[in-house]
Amino acid sequence: MTMYNVIKHTSKQTVKRAVQYWLDKSTIHPLQRWLAFVLVLALFFLRIYLVQGYFIVAYGLGIFLLNNFIAFLSPLEDQNDLDGPSLPSTSEQGKEYKPFTRRLPEFKFWLTCFRGTVTSFFMTFFSIFDVPVFWPILVMYFGVLFFMTMKRQIQHMYKHKYVPFSFGKSKYSNAGVETGAFGGGMSGVGRKGTGR
Repeated sequence: MTMYNVIKHTSKQTVKRAVQYWLDKSTIHPLQRWLAFVLVLALFFLRIYLVQGYFIVAYGLGIFLLNNFIAFLSPLEDQNDLDGPSLPSTSEQGKEYKPFTRRLPEFKFWLTCFRGTVTSFFMTFFSIFDVPVFWPILVMYFGVLFFMTMKRQIQHMYKHKYVPFSFGKSKYSNAGVETGAFGGGMSGVGRKGTGR
């Protein structure tokens, strides 16, 4: 291996580690993450408005975001596809608590939407993606697609009696607060047998 390859590999690993570090730090800050996504999405639509082009890129991003949103609302196990045990059909069978598990967790939903929007934003700087289309047709088709897809999803939720949102979860007051000499962890906590 040449010295150039070693430096290239080391710097690539350092960048990956740094990105993963900041992604890990952002998991406990959903409001800030979603605000960053809304900001990037607003920049994308501002770019589309100013250049008056790249409508097909915007349409593709809309379909991508809709697909991710449906995966976010859907349960991990689809009750229509189960051949074996299924959800209880009587109140006696339903006494056991089964939490709602998403097919696409919130953090991955945010991350894929954020990456897709950033990618679409950068696509607007290359003229090869500026395909001339009549944009009102795309808007109308996306509206119909959104309506039909959401109608089907709501019917699925009603049929299987689940709600994909939980607003009453416990919140911990010091979640994410780092204290101590080394940024959190078990600082100040003694171990058994050490005499502390």
